Amino acid sequence: MPAQPKLSKLFRLQWEETQNNYVLLYPEGMVKLNTSAAEILKRCDGARDAAAIALDLESTFSLSGLDADVREFLEVANERGWVN
Repeated sequence: MPAQPKLSKLFRLQWEETQNNYVLLYPEGMVKLNTSAAEILKRCDGARDAAAIALDLESTFSLSGLDADVREFLEVANERGWVN
């Protein structure tokens, strides 16, 4: 997993009104994201590490204990080429 993940240039995260959801667009198609995945990817700006992303989510949504889940998602996102 990258130290400070950012969305790969091959993908674009956007709200898709017809899907009523965030999607990840790429040349061959799109991936419909659940709310948690979209919130994590919105924060993958290349400036924050996984811990900072988790802290921001915890603060924004008044939650705690998200670090392991964020790291797990980012590992999968990295494997799929969504972040680098």
